[in-house]
Amino acid sequence: MKRKRWVAASLCFGALLIGLQFSPAVDRFVEHAREKNDAEWAADGKRTLSSLLSVRAWSDEEGERRARMLERIKAEAAKRNIPAVDAQIDRVWKAIPGYNGLEVDVEKSLELAERQSFPETPPLVFREVPPQVDLDQLGPNPIYKGNPAKPMAALMINVAWGDEYLPRMLDVLRKEKVHATFFFDGMWLKKNIPTARKIMEEGHEVSNHAYSHRDMSKLSRTQAAAEISKTETMLKQELGAQNRLFAPPSGDYNQMTVDVAHQMNLRTILWTIDTLDWKKPEPSSIVHKIATRIEPGSLILMHPTSSSSAALPGIIRAIRNKGLSLGTVSEVISPARVPKVESAGQ
Repeated sequence: MKRKRWVAASLCFGALLIGLQFSPAVDRFVEHAREKNDAEWAADGKRTLSSLLSVRAWSDEEGERRARMLERIKAEAAKRNIPAVDAQIDRVWKAIPGYNGLEVDVEKSLELAERQSFPETPPLVFREVPPQVDLDQLGPNPIYKGNPAKPMAALMINVAWGDEYLPRMLDVLRKEKVHATFFFDGMWLKKNIPTARKIMEEGHEVSNHAYSHRDMSKLSRTQAAAEISKTETMLKQELGAQNRLFAPPSGDYNQMTVDVAHQMNLRTILWTIDTLDWKKPEPSSIVHKIATRIEPGSLILMHPTSSSSAALPGIIRAIRNKGLSLGTVSEVISPARVPKVESAGQ
């Protein structure tokens, strides 16, 4: 009798493991017990059946909760999904980078909800969706700004002469936890490798500003290539930089300039807002210009001058007060999304 009970229990357990607890096999098991006229065996079977039915009821309830949560997640996804924005050519601003979309990952959101025992508010897991058209597909075109949907701006600091104001600017950037993009003139870089290395070590992006600050549009293709390649070689060999950007001196360029840079895997970068700091304006006027003209995706041109070094704290504050974060030029023109930031006054 004990052996029969052991066999019955083993069979029930086996049925649980292979998923037969929800099948007619359980009923056949109890019926077999009745045919054997073994009251005790049948009683064991009934108790097992009762347990299995409880498991079935629990599983059905769990399935219903899962189905309800899935529908709620799908409903939220329909409201929250943001389409990606393709890169495009603008008549005025030339190449405009794309911007990743955002959508709810329904499968991962449901998995998270299950781990949290299906909370009242469905947890949502998001993923970025790349645009169908990116900058690489637009061919060689200059870039003046990032995507207007991206709440980020960049400080681009062209360095071609002097370094007396660089320490002050670096101090401000360090204090404010801001990384800028420094475009180095090759002749300046050759004489100031330690300073350039320090700038890079502090997390700033270092890029190419040609070699001798000549008007690129007036050069031959060979001369233009030499201007860019000489500085590019120093960036790689002296600083170990993996650069992808080129800012033409004085903003002077033609399509040949852009083509030459493109052949070197460099994007030609211009600017959205010019501080005109080389004219030595009052720092307050620079801050006012930024505060009134800043917009998402702006690239702000400045130099290591007295005016810009004094205005820099106010510039950063004005940008943040507009709800924008600050990043490098590469970060601004990338399609990656950036979270919204609180203004400095909040």
